Amino acid sequence: MTSGARLHGARWQAYDAAVDATSADRGGQLTTSAPPRHPLEPLSAEELRRAAQITREQRGLSERWRFASIELREPSKQALREAGERPVDDFPREANVVCFDRDHDDAVKAVVSLSEQRLVSWDPRPGEHPPISNDEYDECNSLLKREPRLVAALARRGITDMDLVIVDVWAFGGELVPEPYRGRRVGWADVWHRAGPECNPYANPVAGLHPIVDLATAEMLELGDDGDDQPAAEVMGEYAPALVPGMRLREDLRPLQITQPEGPSFTLDGHLLRWQRWSMRLGFNYREGLVIHTLGYEDGGRVRPIAHRLSFAEMVIPYRDPTPEHFRRTAFDIGEWGLGFMTTSLELGCDCLGEIAYLDAALHDSRGEPHTVKNAICIHEEDAGVLWKHVDERTGLDTRRMRRLVVSFHATVANYEYLIYWRFYQDGNIECEVRATGIMITTPFADGQPPFGTLVERRTYAPYHQHFIVARLDLDVDGEDNTVYAVDSEPLPLGADNPDGLALVQRLVPLRSEREGRQDFDWRAQRSWHVVNDGVCNGLGTKCAYRLVPGGAIPALLDPSSFVVRRAGAIQHTLWVTPYREDERWPCGDFPNLSTEDTGLMQWTAADRPIENTDVVLWYVFGIHHLPRPEEWPVMPVDTVSFWLKPVGFFDRNPALDVCPEPGHSR
Repeated sequence: MTSGARLHGARWQAYDAAVDATSADRGGQLTTSAPPRHPLEPLSAEELRRAAQITREQRGLSERWRFASIELREPSKQALREAGERPVDDFPREANVVCFDRDHDDAVKAVVSLSEQRLVSWDPRPGEHPPISNDEYDECNSLLKREPRLVAALARRGITDMDLVIVDVWAFGGELVPEPYRGRRVGWADVWHRAGPECNPYANPVAGLHPIVDLATAEMLELGDDGDDQPAAEVMGEYAPALVPGMRLREDLRPLQITQPEGPSFTLDGHLLRWQRWSMRLGFNYREGLVIHTLGYEDGGRVRPIAHRLSFAEMVIPYRDPTPEHFRRTAFDIGEWGLGFMTTSLELGCDCLGEIAYLDAALHDSRGEPHTVKNAICIHEEDAGVLWKHVDERTGLDTRRMRRLVVSFHATVANYEYLIYWRFYQDGNIECEVRATGIMITTPFADGQPPFGTLVERRTYAPYHQHFIVARLDLDVDGEDNTVYAVDSEPLPLGADNPDGLALVQRLVPLRSEREGRQDFDWRAQRSWHVVNDGVCNGLGTKCAYRLVPGGAIPALLDPSSFVVRRAGAIQHTLWVTPYREDERWPCGDFPNLSTEDTGLMQWTAADRPIENTDVVLWYVFGIHHLPRPEEWPVMPVDTVSFWLKPVGFFDRNPALDVCPEPGHSR
């Protein structure tokens, strides 16, 4: 087999080999030795603080300035290839910083050299608005609960205990901002009322109340109030067992224990993770949360690259209800808020079962002060059923059980939770799964059937909505020069060579330009996409590839003139393919907050750049078309979607033939 590009530089290859030796010496036990800092290690808490301090001091920033984001400025691919030739201490550590003056709001993108203790660049972005910070969210909640006009409006509805009131701030789409407030850093809010101190915060919406707030000046600009005549619906929206009348917990399940007496089979050293034949580095930042770096699979004594970088780059959630309660409600959960900032600590026995390893995540507040999310990333192994099996009448049963490595994190975005899992299998398969749970947004309404949602409680409906997730897949299949092929299954017409109509062929069409790279799922053709290295063949003489197997592909069902599409053109297609560019990271633009148009994929691909035999990035759009059910109230069982990356000719044969049988089964 022709050799592909190397996954790591020589220095890191040597380090990885040392990790293997250390693990072998310790009998496969999990090791946590401190490796030299790799260029892709996330910024530490001290580095976050230092990046903010350097920016503040060297630009003379006042206390009115806020830090929207600080993250590692990742080295280029070329720099990573050269890493083995440079001493660790010489490799630069840099941070990307986004900050803004509360008096003006325009974003500034800066680069800080942590190695040289200096500000490298300062790039003002007039008219672009940084994401909303957790600090601003909390400040608005506190502000509004003291705002006399809101207090009076709630009192008219019989609500006087402000400790039971919750205010959820949402980001605006730019063209929906009322004319007098355009150009300001504004948001709008929902108001909710708990039935008691420990009760469901989202069970009782206060209809008709929608404050508009200036996040920079921390003031309420306007109170939309059109619901005084709408009586609150009487609902039972509690899910905690102690608060549900007549609830009796099931007591017929016996304990289920998952144990690995000899410890897990993976090794985790710093952020380097190795398991079976897989190796990868785990990253984390404020916006994407978990990032999978330099993913490869050991084959024939060398690590073959599969992906340089895997992450989620955007989530777009349009609510499909044009009524006054919901027409503003389109969220960009990654671009407006950040999955990293919303990541929650995981708990053994609840979120994760088995022999677990965790990684913490360092984040920061809007003053640049760091804090730590404990147990932000979970790593563990799972049994996954049968891997392969055959029963021969002479030689008997031959079977292997499947195991998979799972890397996961969870994010709570107000009322919703997203549980994100990357799963790696012994046969080279990769599965990405998202589970959505939490509490649906509901609205009271007059008797009858709601036209734009589902009745889930007495006089209460949950609106129809969609969750679009954009996965950014920077694949390097056996090297960087790849071509993406659309693969359709086509039945041949009846004829002399096909009298019974059985003939089925596979059509592979290379995507040569970005316009051709705008692809839609075709159920009739069972369309998938191959990422092919045309310069590398397997032992059979066919080309090495990985197949993107679509799952959860949903149509936008929006008119192209819709303001949602104008802001998030990415949701119009299932797949986009672009040439790799270091600065093209966000499919709906750098700053979707208060945006009026998409400055990401729609703009980039208009150039129709070539994408054949080059370093390509795939942007896969999938998600949940959510038509709520009564069974999802008052808290949702998880709704699950996934997609796969599967080797196609990447190996000469089944790469899992060498998996050992289970103890007690000798074959």
